[in-house]
Amino acid sequence: MIYRKDIALKVAEYLLEIKAIKLNPQDLFTWASGIQSPIYCDNRVSLAYPEVRSYIRNSFAELVKAKFEKIDLIAGVATAGIAHGALLADALGLPFCYVRSKPKEHGTQSLIEGKLNEGDKVVVVEDLFSTGGSTVKAIHALREEGAHIQGAVAIFNYGFDKVDKAFARTETPFYTLSNFESLLSLLEKDTRYTADQLSAMKSWYEHME
Repeated sequence: MIYRKDIALKVAEYLLEIKAIKLNPQDLFTWASGIQSPIYCDNRVSLAYPEVRSYIRNSFAELVKAKFEKIDLIAGVATAGIAHGALLADALGLPFCYVRSKPKEHGTQSLIEGKLNEGDKVVVVEDLFSTGGSTVKAIHALREEGAHIQGAVAIFNYGFDKVDKAFARTETPFYTLSNFESLLSLLEKDTRYTADQLSAMKSWYEHME
């Protein structure tokens, strides 16, 4: 679920403005998962824009303070969640670690980089939730090392049912700063997109739910 509607709209506006969100209702993007979509969201672009980066960091900090009790550690999900997680940890004055997609092939062969103490209360940070798979994998890895996962947060959520189900199975609360519905509400006022294009995006969303 989104944290606050006003923040959701502002974040969506920022992401469109800096072209972190790209839309192409006629020629669909293919995600890494193989899903074909009229939208592609790359929140790493926000790191190049100090105003946007700061707004996201501060909104994350407000969210975590409002929704979670005492937190010991922020954990980013590799790779896109690392920078945003580190920025959040710095804003909150908390330690930071990150979870690799697979153990490194040399040295300690660690899956988790940084210091994680058994019993640490952790919030997991991603750039976006599409299917929820990478975040859930990170949650399992952290729990295996003794972490107590308080929740997961991301900048953007497509709003698919499979995300809700993935987090429900792990009993993990999750929040995002913005989502697809907030984006659509902005696009309905944007004259660059025709009624047919908006209809195509809504239809895609309804079929993906």
